[in-house]
Amino acid sequence: MPEPSSPLPAESWPYVQILVRLALALALGLLIGLERERRGKEAGLRTFGFVALLGALGGSLGTPFALATMALTGMLTVVLNVQTLRANQGAELTTSAAMLVTCMAGILCGLGHTISPAAVMVIATALLAWKERLAGFSMGLSEGELRSALLLAILAIVIYPALPAGPIGPLGLVEPRAAWVTVILIAGIGFVNYILWKMYGTRGAELSGFLGGLVNSNFTVIEMASRVRQSAGALQGTAFRGILLATAAMLLRNAALLAILAPLALLGSLGAFGLMLLRCVVLVLASLRGRRGLPPVQAPAITLDLPFSLPQALKYGVVFLLLHVVGALTQRQFGDAGFYFVSVVGGLMSSASAVAAAATLAAQGSLAPGVAGTGAVLASFTSMAFSLSFVLRTRERGLILRLGAAMLGVAAAGLAGLLLARQLEPWLTQWLPALGRLHS
Repeated sequence: MPEPSSPLPAESWPYVQILVRLALALALGLLIGLERERRGKEAGLRTFGFVALLGALGGSLGTPFALATMALTGMLTVVLNVQTLRANQGAELTTSAAMLVTCMAGILCGLGHTISPAAVMVIATALLAWKERLAGFSMGLSEGELRSALLLAILAIVIYPALPAGPIGPLGLVEPRAAWVTVILIAGIGFVNYILWKMYGTRGAELSGFLGGLVNSNFTVIEMASRVRQSAGALQGTAFRGILLATAAMLLRNAALLAILAPLALLGSLGAFGLMLLRCVVLVLASLRGRRGLPPVQAPAITLDLPFSLPQALKYGVVFLLLHVVGALTQRQFGDAGFYFVSVVGGLMSSASAVAAAATLAAQGSLAPGVAGTGAVLASFTSMAFSLSFVLRTRERGLILRLGAAMLGVAAAGLAGLLLARQLEPWLTQWLPALGRLHS
C-alpha cells in the first residue's frame, strides 16, 4: 500500500550557492565589525557578523523575509541606542547606520550579488575608519571651496539635462551636451586633485609639485619659480624636481582624459606619454640621489586658486568649443597638418581643453584616433614649453639650463614614442576595428 504524500511543499535548496553567499556576507560583516570592535563600540565583530548573516538568509528566502530582516535590524539599532543613552554615552547613530547598511549588503549577497555589496561594505568601512581625517578635512573647508563644490554639482546635475541633445548649428560641429560633459570632466578632475593637494601637498616638495601639477601645472611652475626668486636660488634643486613632477602630472592628466573620452586615441599615443612620464621619473630619481645626505628641504608654500568656479567653467567651455570647431574645420580644409597646428596653439591656452577637443572629435568619428592622439601629445609639448617660459623669470642660469635640457629630453622621449607608434601603425590598424567594437 503506497504511503500518502506529504501535504508540505518540497523546496530544492542549492546548498553550495547558499553557502558561498553566506560566506561572502559573513566576510563583509566581519570587515566592518572589526573596525567597530577596534573603536570599542558595543556592536562589534560578532554583532555585525550576525547582522550580515541575517540579511543573507533573508535575501535567500525571498522578499518578505528580506523585509523582515531589515525590520529586525532596525529594532536592534533601537535597543542599542536605548542602552547607550541610559549609560549617558550618547546615541550610536553612525553604528546604527552601519548596521542597516550591513543588513542590506547581506540581503544583496543572499540574492546572488557579489561586486555591489562588496563595494558598498568597503566604502562603508573606509568612511568609519577615516572618521578623524574626514572630520578634519570638512572643518578645514573654506566657504569658497564649499560653494565651488556645490556649483560643480549644480552644473553637472541641473544644467546638463537642460542642454539640447545631438549636434546643432549649420555645420553640426557643436554638441552642447558633449561639450558640457567635457567641461564638467576637466573641472571635476581638477577639483578632486585640489582636494588631494590640500590634504597631502605639505608632506614634501616633490608631492606638493606633483599634486599641484594635477590641479594646474602652469600655476605650480609659477609658484615654484617665485619661491626660487625669494630664496635667492637656494631652492633650485627642489624647484627642479617639483617642476618635473608637475609636468609629469600634466602628462598623466592628459593621458587620462584620452583614456576616458577616446580610448582608441590613447592607443596610438600611449608610447609617447609612457616614455615622457618615465623620463620625468628617472630625472627626479637621479636628482634625489644626488642630494642624498643633505638636510631635507621644506616644501615650498604653493598657493593655488580654486580649480572650479563659474568663470573657470566658462573659460573651459569657450576654449573647448573654440578648439573643437576650429580643429574640425582646419582638419577638413588642410588635413591632419591643420589640426596639428590648432593642437599646438591650443596647448598655450589649455592643454586639457586641447586634449579633450581632440578626444571628442575622435569619439565622434570626425578625426582618426591616431591623429587625435598625436595632437594630444603636441598640445602637451606646447604646455611644457609654456611652463618653461616662467622659469626664465627666475634668472637663475643653472636652473634654466638644467630644466631646459630636462624638458628637451622629455620631448625627445615623446617624439620617440610617436615614431614608434608610426612604425606599429600597420599592426594597430588591424586591431583598431576589433577594439572599437569591443569598446562600443
